Amino acid sequence: MKWQFNSFAQTDLGLVREGNEDSAVSCANLIAVADGMGGHAGGEVASAIAIDSLIKLIPLLADESIDLDSREDLFLNITHEIDLKILDQSKSHPELSGMGTTLTALSILDNNVELLHVGDSRCYRFRDNKLHQLSYDHTVMQELLDQGRLTPQEVFDHPQRSLLTQALMGDSGLDPILLTFEIKKSDCFLLCSDGLTNVLSDYEISKIIEANKDDQIPHALIKEVRSKGAPDNITIIWSQVTSDNQPVKIIKFGAANE
Repeated sequence: MKWQFNSFAQTDLGLVREGNEDSAVSCANLIAVADGMGGHAGGEVASAIAIDSLIKLIPLLADESIDLDSREDLFLNITHEIDLKILDQSKSHPELSGMGTTLTALSILDNNVELLHVGDSRCYRFRDNKLHQLSYDHTVMQELLDQGRLTPQEVFDHPQRSLLTQALMGDSGLDPILLTFEIKKSDCFLLCSDGLTNVLSDYEISKIIEANKDDQIPHALIKEVRSKGAPDNITIIWSQVTSDNQPVKIIKFGAANE
């Protein structure tokens, strides 16, 4: 069976930020979110570089002859290419120095999804009415949680919960996560920037998902975040896995679409 994504997406400035540093893309075989950082529009530039570079892979990912190892090579190569592009832009434009971005992407191959992840944007799977985080937060707080020095609630409430240990910003030591998961019928996936998860708990997100139709979920989540102050940009992609043929259409939004 040939699986594809049927996606519903929305990005929102939030109530505090002056610009949108998030970028995202959705199509039938790839969804991705990038959350940029850096002053003087650096975050917008970095996240747009990530998404625009990733879009170049879409025709290759649609090639049915490609195997899992080749796909992993494509993802690793494009990740390092993005890292170098951001470094080059920072050197050419000193005002962009220090810019960077997260990147969380999901692609379909046969009966599997392949997750590429750097940073603290998140990928969740919603299966059998249960929300499960597939990505790993590259943050100092997550490391402290792993060490048993903080509880999940302490991490959620911590003012420095977004302090990253990994990002695409031209630094050495980049170690992206690549994971493969088997698809089951009725699986849904949620990709989001931390503008969602720094405000709503997984429990709150799950309850909103359960209470809304698929095409209403991004709006409902953003509405709830805005009701709680929305201190950051919010970007959400909600994707059903379907065997129905989806339009061959690439949709960019956020900074990548400006």
